[in-house]
Amino acid sequence: MTDDDRLFLITGATGKTGSGAVRLLLKRGNRVRALVHREDERSRALAEAGAEIAVADLHDLGAVTAAVQGVTGAYFCHPILPGLVEATAYFAQAASEAGVHSVVNMSQISARRDAGSDAARQHWVCERLLDRTDLLTAHIRPTFFAEWLTLWWERRGDEGYLRLPFGDGRHAPVAAADQSRVIAALLLDPEPHDRAVYTLHGPVEMNHHDIARAMSATLGIPVHYEPISIEEFAAAMEERRMPAHRIQHFRNVAVDYQHGVFAGTNDNVERLGGRAPLSVEQFVIECKRDFDTSGPYFAPAPGR
Repeated sequence: MTDDDRLFLITGATGKTGSGAVRLLLKRGNRVRALVHREDERSRALAEAGAEIAVADLHDLGAVTAAVQGVTGAYFCHPILPGLVEATAYFAQAASEAGVHSVVNMSQISARRDAGSDAARQHWVCERLLDRTDLLTAHIRPTFFAEWLTLWWERRGDEGYLRLPFGDGRHAPVAAADQSRVIAALLLDPEPHDRAVYTLHGPVEMNHHDIARAMSATLGIPVHYEPISIEEFAAAMEERRMPAHRIQHFRNVAVDYQHGVFAGTNDNVERLGGRAPLSVEQFVIECKRDFDTSGPYFAPAPGR
């Protein structure tokens, strides 16, 4: 089989990491099947770029079985919603039956047996499940995405606010685009990475006061980090009707963050993806329009 014959399945293909991986693989001349939940503007854009579109639910064994037919390697990504273990088991069974060669699994940096987050603990179990298959398996465990800054950002006139329950904890925000390059690279050359677990970080470890200063210098407006309690954070998520599974996850990863679970830096993004990761300043420049208005999840100050 030549490189041009390979077919890659990308699940979560309209998401940040998935769509980036689709476009990178297409650009390199590979065939890509993009698995999406529904046809919409995002899936049509991928089809126009050259991807084959498969509409399927990861919790439907028959649909997953159809989606993996003829696939060489797959990127498996499940949202922070219930059903991860079931979906992983369905994928593992269908992919094994179909003779899929390799998988890149999106996990979490907080994945471990004794995680307080149900989602993080399930990711650890699913890593072990995939490790027991014959698939060449690589797990990626990113720290918080740089995109978090756009989601939890509040714009008040000519000032910006990050109201989050992270205390003085630190991490090196990693952009989805940088993760997409790692995903594509692992799919294209899976053999050296079988059973590897790679944590992914941006270039500089920062606390949120540091992040706010970097954003302020780039946006040209004052940006403030206001530490809040986990209870206030959870109440804001409940008010926005976020699913209970996700709230439970975010509550517990906030504790993990304060205890250093999300901290650290390494060269995995550059070494595997072939390019140095974006800094916070570079990310903000690339996504500057996203900071013109408040993000969808920000926790408003009391009385606002």
